[in-house]
Amino acid sequence: MASPTPLLKDELDIVIPTIRNLDFLEMWRPFFEPYHLIIVQDGDPSKTIKVPEGFDYELYNRNDINRILGPKANCISFKDSACRCFGYMVSKKKYIYTIDDDCFVANDPSGKKINALEQHIQNLLCPSTPYFFNTLYEPYREGADFVRGYPFSLREGVPTAVSHGLWLNIPDYDAPTQLVKPLERNTRYVDAIMTIPKGTLFPMCGMNLAFDRELIGPAMYFGLMGDGQPIGRYDDMWAGWCIKVICDHLGLGVKTGLPYIFHSKASNPFVNLRKEYKGIFWQEDIIPFFQKVVLSKEATTVQKCYLELAKEVKDKLSKIDPYFDKLADAMVTWIESWDELNPAGASAANGKK
Repeated sequence: MASPTPLLKDELDIVIPTIRNLDFLEMWRPFFEPYHLIIVQDGDPSKTIKVPEGFDYELYNRNDINRILGPKANCISFKDSACRCFGYMVSKKKYIYTIDDDCFVANDPSGKKINALEQHIQNLLCPSTPYFFNTLYEPYREGADFVRGYPFSLREGVPTAVSHGLWLNIPDYDAPTQLVKPLERNTRYVDAIMTIPKGTLFPMCGMNLAFDRELIGPAMYFGLMGDGQPIGRYDDMWAGWCIKVICDHLGLGVKTGLPYIFHSKASNPFVNLRKEYKGIFWQEDIIPFFQKVVLSKEATTVQKCYLELAKEVKDKLSKIDPYFDKLADAMVTWIESWDELNPAGASAANGKK
């Protein structure tokens, strides 16, 4: 059951991208009902999306995005779940939890329903330890601590900007892996949370993700994907590479592990292959780019870091494909739009609490 007083009830928005009726919310009602939802409707704006009774929500479709952002609306992807980042931009809360509409409540090994949102909040409210790995993983959990040899000067940790959750049932695989392992299911519940070390990138999945919007929000741009673009299904990973470089630079932490959700259905691997095809080749250049990129001492806010990254993308990645020129321009447009909609937040997102 949900806590009697939900954690951060007035400080957190739940962002959901969708093209269908949100019946899945019934399963999440005990956990989500106290919170405000931001629903970003993808695809045909004339289609009516039904939301179950009792939820406090606002819904934005493509017409709303065009109306609010005007000519800058072209930075928001169309016909791709990357459209969810519009919800991050219009939120006025400190924290965001985002989930896909095919993700259900999972059970832990004892059979108890997992309150994923509560666990994400606990992760975000707890420090991270990116500078020295603790072999007991999360030292701040009950029953754990820092092991012998862990420097006392690093035990205070750093603010946590991102909590990356995992999934039972359908794994988050790319199309080639889906094709060779069509029946594989993830049944392993690993009771662990860890901080991803400084200098280490990771493939971020957007279907069960929470973050501190004030600390890292302007970097949570899910890129240009889907309709009219040569690539899809790299939206959350692109954001993950960007946020990790920026978190490392600003001294912020990223956690991964608990909580789990139940991912109910696999997307079509042949459709996915068409969307991912270029990305499978491009990522072999993109990853070394992010591993080597260095932000300047002048990059003291998330926005400044992100604009420097956009310039590096234009300078270094556009030789791979003209798409990256367009993506770099969209990254700049995204920051301009963010600052227009969040004028007070422009100075708040500076890597400090």
